[in-house]
Amino acid sequence: MTETAAQAHRDLLELAQLTDDDLSTNVDTMLSRQIDDAELFIQHSRSESWALEDGKVKDGRFAVSQGVGVRAITGEKTGFAHTNELNDRALRKACLMASSIADRGGNRVAQIPSDLPFKRVYEGGDPTANISNDEKVRLLSELDRYTRGLDHRIAEVSVNLRGSTERALVYASDGTNQFDDRPLVSCRIHVIVKDGNRTESGTDGGGGRYPLDVFFADDFAKAKAMARESVRMAITKLDSVAAPAGEMPVVLGPGWAGVLLHEAVGHGLEGDCERKQTSCFAGKIGEKVASELCTVIDDATIEGRRGSLSMDDEGTPGQRTVLIEDGILRGFMWDKHNAILTGNQSTGNGRRESFACMTIPRMTNTFMLAGDSDPEDIVRSVNKGVYCSSFSGGSVDPTSGRFVFATTEAYLIENGKLTSPIHGCMLTGYPWDVMNSISMVGSDFALDAGIGTCGKQGQGVPVGLGQPTLKVEKITVGGTTA
Repeated sequence: MTETAAQAHRDLLELAQLTDDDLSTNVDTMLSRQIDDAELFIQHSRSESWALEDGKVKDGRFAVSQGVGVRAITGEKTGFAHTNELNDRALRKACLMASSIADRGGNRVAQIPSDLPFKRVYEGGDPTANISNDEKVRLLSELDRYTRGLDHRIAEVSVNLRGSTERALVYASDGTNQFDDRPLVSCRIHVIVKDGNRTESGTDGGGGRYPLDVFFADDFAKAKAMARESVRMAITKLDSVAAPAGEMPVVLGPGWAGVLLHEAVGHGLEGDCERKQTSCFAGKIGEKVASELCTVIDDATIEGRRGSLSMDDEGTPGQRTVLIEDGILRGFMWDKHNAILTGNQSTGNGRRESFACMTIPRMTNTFMLAGDSDPEDIVRSVNKGVYCSSFSGGSVDPTSGRFVFATTEAYLIENGKLTSPIHGCMLTGYPWDVMNSISMVGSDFALDAGIGTCGKQGQGVPVGLGQPTLKVEKITVGGTTA
């Protein structure tokens, strides 16, 4: 731990009016009730957000959240309590409540903490500290002016700027005593264009675990590039035609299109699905589950990425986990609890939205590695199909894996060329079928821009995703038969 991180660790305990002895005493008291494992998660978060709409800065919000989450585990039973008071009295009360729910165990040996090195993949501290509020307002106003000047058909512009810092301390009965200081920033631009009776929209943005300064450098160059992309997307859609319907080849673009992989495949590879046998991938370690061209990774150790973690919310160091290798299922993503119950080791994927939430296995940065095909050759190989570069909402049945996704940018492929943009394009299918019908994988691997938030069991956490250009031999496209 660096001196800066060590000081932040001390500051958090001082803010919580707690000492290391207080943590040790409360955990020991919980263990005396014959539970298997005890864990304290102390968190202090500060966040701010700025929003511009209709040419005016309409919202500037600042929030502070703090508290302790206490977990007591006995077998498959978990007692959980939390409090937003940071002091020893409140901590003792929460520990008593959690251990009362899960008492009478003591028969399980706790998982040994990971001996992996604690790799810091971002700098701690407040990522907004170097930018004044006046400068933040100026960025929003300048982006609004700049964006509206890009095309006369722009009717509305909205800009959101966010920044937060989270300090977290995990202290557990297995010997874990880890601290993390997590920054997170994002900038997002949404435009609406109108041409006659036609109205379309476009959105772009970016972010990660780095200082907010990134968006202010070189006369807001990065933010202005997002504005141009938002306008390009919206104007392109003004000429879109109705999507076709039926089973056909689909080419998925690099980067953000990896959200389909994240939802349709990633969630089925989270450890609770394997333990409960609720995933179509359950029980298939060592078996072929995808085309031999496919290797899928979850990696929390990429510096500065939105989904990266120096440690997860159980104090396990962030890791790189191979999930699928050359089409063969190699592993799942585990938190401590589900790993212990199945005889596995945590992969550093225990995550929670806040101290008030239970830890569950979640993805970090999940992506498919690049292949050897030229992306242009992939498009040229399709006589009639659809190219999808961006998706919006979708739904996935975690048991069957069946997914339905709506595109936000897609094109017809005709005779090996991208032609008309299309609207109303939906993709539906099963991950097993899709992953096994991937016939070409591009060399143009890209991660998303850093705006992803994943929801599961009512909790949202920041994630990253990515992939190269992919050709899927057939997916059911829902559009129109007219």
